[in-house]
Amino acid sequence: MRIGILGSGLMGGKLGMIFARAGHDVIFSYARSEQKLKRLAREAKGKARAGTPREAAQDADAVLLAVHWLRFDDVLKQAGDLSGKLVLTCSMPMNEDNTELVVAHTSSGAEELAKRMPKARIVAAFGTVPSEVLFGVYEARRKAHRPSLVYCGDDRRGKNVAAGLIRDVGFDPVDAGPLRIARYTEPFTMLIAQLAYEGKEGPELAYRFERLGK
Repeated sequence: MRIGILGSGLMGGKLGMIFARAGHDVIFSYARSEQKLKRLAREAKGKARAGTPREAAQDADAVLLAVHWLRFDDVLKQAGDLSGKLVLTCSMPMNEDNTELVVAHTSSGAEELAKRMPKARIVAAFGTVPSEVLFGVYEARRKAHRPSLVYCGDDRRGKNVAAGLIRDVGFDPVDAGPLRIARYTEPFTMLIAQLAYEGKEGPELAYRFERLGK
């Protein structure tokens, strides 16, 4: 699968590297320097290269949007038309200093993104875990009990692709329902961030849902 990374920071960079190591063709784009993009491509040790946002998006089977909320307009302008594309978003609708959500309760960042790109297929995924846990989960992917990872969206085919990529990274995908459920998963992410970054045990935190009574 060809995956374009729009935003090669902590989440986009690490997920792109894992996707490449899992056998996907990856293009890293939208970082502070071209040198960083080239370094990520080298370290991915798979089919990965650096490119522009337009190059990352144009032939991609899936696009990962992993930029700050305030950079959406800029990166989407550079990426070009994403109509018909599967866009996986792990971006949170945060204010400039990352202290609170700017969209919540009656909508979500994922839903607002879908309004901006009504012809794209939006799935919210990967945003509910800290980036620090990703490599550890990938390395332990063959274990019987995997951590959970929730995702949501309105496009069934897109959600099936998202579930496969979630498994590739090492998580157990949990379908939370339609895209409007991002109204709950995004505040849940704030809880995860509180535990990961304000707690005493470090940010390598994942979660797992257990079905009891079966």
